[in-house]
Amino acid sequence: MFAGIASGMSVSAQDAPRTPREYLQRMDADGDGRVSRVEYITYMGRGFDRMDRDGNGVLEGDELPTGAHPVARADHEASLAAAFARQDSNHDGFLDARELAAPPRAH
Repeated sequence: MFAGIASGMSVSAQDAPRTPREYLQRMDADGDGRVSRVEYITYMGRGFDRMDRDGNGVLEGDELPTGAHPVARADHEASLAAAFARQDSNHDGFLDARELAAPPRAH
């Protein structure tokens, strides 16, 4: 998985895109050739949804690895939004394939 989008819960290894262009194509729901903040959060949030087996919007108990603290959906989405903002190196509100493939930017 490319470091630029390897934050938090994401797709399984077998479903993971292999190139920046594949990431862009999978995340780009409207097909405009770039990934918006909403598209990024929606795509990256799929892992949260799979883990939240009881559908209560909080990962807790046996939904998490041993010792992990509960994670609310809102907190997870805020983390994804912050990651998106850091990757948006030209600050245009979208990620292109180059930005998606870039190493994570510092906080």
